[in-house]
Amino acid sequence: MTALEIGIASFPVLMMLIFLRVPIGLSMFLVGLVGLIIVTDGTQVAFGRMKSETYSTFSSYSLTIVPMFLLMGHFATLGGMSTALFKAAEGFLGHKKGGVAMAAIGACAGFGAICGSSLATAATMGRVALPELRNYGYAGGFSTATLAAGGTLGILIPPSVVLVIYAILTEQNIAKLFLAAFIPGILAAIGYVIAISIYVRVFPGSAGTRPPVPWGERFAALFHVWPVLLVFGLVVGGIYLGWFTPTEGAAVGALGTGLIAWLNGGLNRETLTDSFMVTARSTAMIFFIVLGAGFYNGFLALTKVPQELADFVVSQGLSPWMVLMLILAFYLVFGCLMDSLSMILLTIPIFYPVISAMDFGLVNLPAMQAEAAMEVLKAGVPQGMGAEMLASIQEAIATGAELTREQMKELGIRVTKGMANRMETEYVAIWFGILVLIVVEVGLITPPVGMNLFVINAMDRTTRMVDTYKAVMFFVASDLIRVVILVAFPIITLLPLMLMR
Repeated sequence: MTALEIGIASFPVLMMLIFLRVPIGLSMFLVGLVGLIIVTDGTQVAFGRMKSETYSTFSSYSLTIVPMFLLMGHFATLGGMSTALFKAAEGFLGHKKGGVAMAAIGACAGFGAICGSSLATAATMGRVALPELRNYGYAGGFSTATLAAGGTLGILIPPSVVLVIYAILTEQNIAKLFLAAFIPGILAAIGYVIAISIYVRVFPGSAGTRPPVPWGERFAALFHVWPVLLVFGLVVGGIYLGWFTPTEGAAVGALGTGLIAWLNGGLNRETLTDSFMVTARSTAMIFFIVLGAGFYNGFLALTKVPQELADFVVSQGLSPWMVLMLILAFYLVFGCLMDSLSMILLTIPIFYPVISAMDFGLVNLPAMQAEAAMEVLKAGVPQGMGAEMLASIQEAIATGAELTREQMKELGIRVTKGMANRMETEYVAIWFGILVLIVVEVGLITPPVGMNLFVINAMDRTTRMVDTYKAVMFFVASDLIRVVILVAFPIITLLPLMLMR
């Protein structure tokens, strides 16, 4: 067998190990190790890579952001921030039809802004909101489905651990990815609220009612949310204002939530130790998956599977949009069977070269040149520019034609095809990353193996899993509609980046 054939054959072997319930990090590591031994016809390269890959993976400065965000989420829970968010949202929405469920979604969105984990968001808000939902007569399946869907906001609304891993894999700017996730995250929360509104009208008996809360109590509850706003504003605002890097911002966030938890009485020596231990276990699991993926992807790179796949797809003459839709469909199906982080680590090194080789037309060179030219002309016609040159520039702008070197020289600007290509590559990488994050998020609540569904159902033993499956399909439909919108209109995702340019 050739190296390429061995690389392709490794996929069914890997899938078999995963379905045999071998931990996915260990599965990827073992397949990569054995594959290297076979391809290189010896153990020298494979064992040498064990040393180099381990060092290069765990010496990555960017990975330190992962335990910091996880720790920030634990401290936020100890500080009562999850309860404060839910009570504030419940005060304003709880009296509406389906309002307590809507409040749970709002609280999940708020908590997701200070916790980068979907499972942690789902579990935390489940403990806070599930009793309230049951007290006010919400059906078990509807309650668990709402909280499972709300938990997915933890990896979409920045900060996000999965986005950090994607940024490292594709060598993209973490801060830009966080910025691009804002509008899709808000759309997700709005879409879930609409899904709840539709569900309670289709099934009127699924949601009870509760009396309105006096305005004084509403504003009092809103006041208790200030720690969340403070931490979120400090971390995210500090990153975009250049006060600190995303990694430093995560450390600042962990320190801030820790201080708030201590002031609120939730953090003591015992809970601090527990937080460190839980964070260490979660981080170890994530890091081992990252190591296994790095080892397996190194083996794939040696067999040239990603490069050959990219060349094959491009040679088929398929439109970039068709390729994108096929990849997203793959994620939707695969997400039913595998957790989000493992799927990202396994597939991005394979699919990203394919997507980056495509031209989606997100950046228009004449439009970039016209924008730069108009900025110059707003300040007045440059000294020494003749009327004929000015007229030719204005004609090029009006007709959407590229400016010549002479015209750009007269204007004193430099907007080249290379610059447009670099911007196109960055925009495609960020847009694709957000799309992948969303479809991976759908996998967290899609039967039969939606991780969030199991987390929430384990907290409510009286609700049948089949009831949760039925109710969650309304939220899945909302997610699919959002994917279609973001694919059709990339500007929704990229607008914050364009405004910050």
